[in-house]
Amino acid sequence: MLASGQVFNDTKIELRLLEIPQAVPALEGVKMELLDCAFPALANVICTGDPLVAFKDADVAILVGGFPRKPGMLRKDLIQANTKIFLSMGQAINQVASINIKVLCVANPANTNCLVTLKQCAGRIPTSNFCAMTRLDYNRASAQIALKVGVEVSDVKNVIIWGNHSATQYPDAVTDGYVENQWGGKIPLSKTLQNETSWLQNNFLKTVQGRGKEVMNAR
Repeated sequence: MLASGQVFNDTKIELRLLEIPQAVPALEGVKMELLDCAFPALANVICTGDPLVAFKDADVAILVGGFPRKPGMLRKDLIQANTKIFLSMGQAINQVASINIKVLCVANPANTNCLVTLKQCAGRIPTSNFCAMTRLDYNRASAQIALKVGVEVSDVKNVIIWGNHSATQYPDAVTDGYVENQWGGKIPLSKTLQNETSWLQNNFLKTVQGRGKEVMNAR
């Protein structure tokens, strides 16, 4: 999506791919595939295991490289493992990246990882330049609302996910959520779901919180 121009339109980009050192040779295969696609917006691809090289003068950083949670692993262990990773990335961003860099943190727990990263850049890069993306949970919540209300999921807007991607997150459909009709009108979900308090606090909440586990069990 970055290389094809879907994200930054026709702006030419230099794509820096950061990996752990032992995985950089495999990353060269990804570079070959990108070059083979002859993407019009892709000016250059750099594969590296050095954060100082990856973030040098960078305008945008998308942080997807978190430590994966393994079976039996406690959440605090996951956070400790990721803290080391995002400390180092935050320090490198603060040291060599553009002062106007926009940082999107995707790796879970996204909110915590984002906070760890931005704390390393305090005083140099504005905190408003950092964002944690819990898009999967947002999509899950929006899909459940669409099914319940009987509308297209693209018409469900402004659902909120409070907290990290976990079983303690709180999907919130009614504070700012609304359904957009075909004439551009906005129908608040607080009105549409005013008689569905029990569903919102039970089925909806539990489905979004535990969806990943449900999917794995089903498959």
